[in-house]
Amino acid sequence: MTARADRRPLPGVVGRAVEHELLSGLLGSAPLVTLTGAAGVGKSVLARAVLEEHTARYDGTVLRVGCWDGLPEGGLTEALLRAARPADSTRRDTTTVPARRAAPSCVGEAMHGRTEPAQAPTGPAPADDTAIAALAAHCRRYRATVLLDDCDPLRDECAQLVRRLLRADPTLRIVATARGALGLPEERTVALAPLPVTLGEGIAGPAVELLAARAGAATPELLVAVCQSLEGSPLAIALAAQQLDRMSLPQLAAQVGSDGPLFYSGPAATVRHTSLYAAQAAGYALCSPLDRRVWARLSVLPGDFDPWLAGCVSTSCDVPAAAVEGALERLLTASVVERVRDAGGTQEDTGAPLPPRYRLPRAARDFGRTQLREAGEEAAALRRFRQACAALAAEAQIAWQGPHQQVAVRLVEDEQANLDAALTRPPQDAEDALGALEIAVSLWFHWAACGFRREGRAHLDRLLLLSRDDTALRARALWLAGYLAAQEHAVGPAEALLGEAWTAAVMHADSDGLARIAHAHGVLALYRGNAEAAVACLEEAARHRSRDPWFGPGPAHSWALLAVALSSPDPERARDAARRAWESRHSDGDFWLYSTVLYASAATERAHGEPAAALRACRAALAAKKLIGDPLFIAGARDLLTGLRSEVRDGEPLPEQDEDAPWWRSGGPDVPPQPFFSRLRTGP
Repeated sequence: MTARADRRPLPGVVGRAVEHELLSGLLGSAPLVTLTGAAGVGKSVLARAVLEEHTARYDGTVLRVGCWDGLPEGGLTEALLRAARPADSTRRDTTTVPARRAAPSCVGEAMHGRTEPAQAPTGPAPADDTAIAALAAHCRRYRATVLLDDCDPLRDECAQLVRRLLRADPTLRIVATARGALGLPEERTVALAPLPVTLGEGIAGPAVELLAARAGAATPELLVAVCQSLEGSPLAIALAAQQLDRMSLPQLAAQVGSDGPLFYSGPAATVRHTSLYAAQAAGYALCSPLDRRVWARLSVLPGDFDPWLAGCVSTSCDVPAAAVEGALERLLTASVVERVRDAGGTQEDTGAPLPPRYRLPRAARDFGRTQLREAGEEAAALRRFRQACAALAAEAQIAWQGPHQQVAVRLVEDEQANLDAALTRPPQDAEDALGALEIAVSLWFHWAACGFRREGRAHLDRLLLLSRDDTALRARALWLAGYLAAQEHAVGPAEALLGEAWTAAVMHADSDGLARIAHAHGVLALYRGNAEAAVACLEEAARHRSRDPWFGPGPAHSWALLAVALSSPDPERARDAARRAWESRHSDGDFWLYSTVLYASAATERAHGEPAAALRACRAALAAKKLIGDPLFIAGARDLLTGLRSEVRDGEPLPEQDEDAPWWRSGGPDVPPQPFFSRLRTGP
């Protein structure tokens, strides 16, 4: 910062009450307090606001030196000495002492809480030890606190100066601001995060308050939308607010949500704060060439990520795989990357170990993407990203068919943003389109068993248009699209897609595919109320001996659905089918199969006039579904559970099921008919 800009009135500090109190408290006990945080988060503003209050309360002064914009020949020590001199001496000296750097201002200055001028030795710069002693004496005499502002470009020099000052006088108080800590044993850190956008449902947070101060009367939803797109960054909000001079708030909300605010600019106290691009570029310049490459390649990741995924998109001939984790830690220290989950924990419901997860904030991600594009590496990084997501989806598919269905569900949830991006970003060529289709097919269980059928159908419909070649992968995709349409009770699309899938399966001699098609036709018949056709199709699918146990529902699930289809017309055969379903399972951890078998058992026991046994099975079926978030049969199970409870309590038989209210739909005059358990993903 220039001396002139620094002496303007400080802007209001919004939303920093906790950090303000913490910093104020540490000033009384810790010799060194460092405010850390990402570019534009408001470290310097908060430090100066707290120090002005502190000096006013204790009749002291502040010696400030800004490290980014250039220092005099004597470095940090000389800059602090010049800040301690009277104002007229400071102006006189700045005209005669040559600058060591190209920036025009040395930014050493005094921030006074007293009316009398601070006094310090004038004249030529003394030797280092003498200078340190003089600074320490000045700080004692005038109750001065040292503020080392923006330490990042001179981090080592700042750390060395702090050591020497505290050796000279351990009672000194020093405040530093930097993107990362100085790493000294005496140091206490106060980390600044972006401002919260909301504080709960319907409660605007300080980020919205900051924008509203400039926007005036405005629709709260638009203010929240802008602040969410800007991720609560104070600098980004300030720069976006300046755009209101040339556009309306709705226009700003639309533009921020699509193009991003990277190149918004406006007047600021420092050059690097005139735009988000300049703020990120300042930090980028301090990174090593390897860290810059990793930063740029991480920008293709839209969500949070673990070290494995970071390595997949970053590794190349100029970035060894073994170097990626070290780069991540350095970028974390520099507040470029955020850690959203520490390593060492375990999944609560599965006991699986949890790796650390990181996130690249939007401003850093947008900046990295521009660097990647300018280097001509964007296409290669995007291809590596899609290949990594295909490997993740394949891993989840294998976990689903093994003993770890919950691990598969959690893996997809963790990588939701990345998988969505890999499925929706336009492919670069035919090979890339096949990679996206492979991801959609591998996630068959997510679409079919975990309830995201509409989303799965949308991805498959689009990707099938981009992948016209007659491949085995396309044949599977056709079956999956037809299977999801059958579950959605979309009869016409389901029959058309399954017809195409049958032709492709015959051409590829895919007996497993034919069995899966029979299973899908059984599902379609079951939902249409045609029990005879459902039994015939499901028996055909159940008798097949699958050669690929990793894809699709398989014979065990066909037996389970056969038990459901037979529960009313032939309870004895239904019991036998349920038993065979359980005997042919892949593992005891197949909760999807387990819940279906239990539902079939509940329906069978009901048909046999055993409501208590049916009630126990129905409760267990619902409990099994909750383990994987599986909505399959859940409405029918809940309706059955309600009736069974009534019968067990009152001893009255269950009423016959209304043919106009199929078992897979919730009935009632106020409940509109909906597709069979297709849920839309919630959240961002």
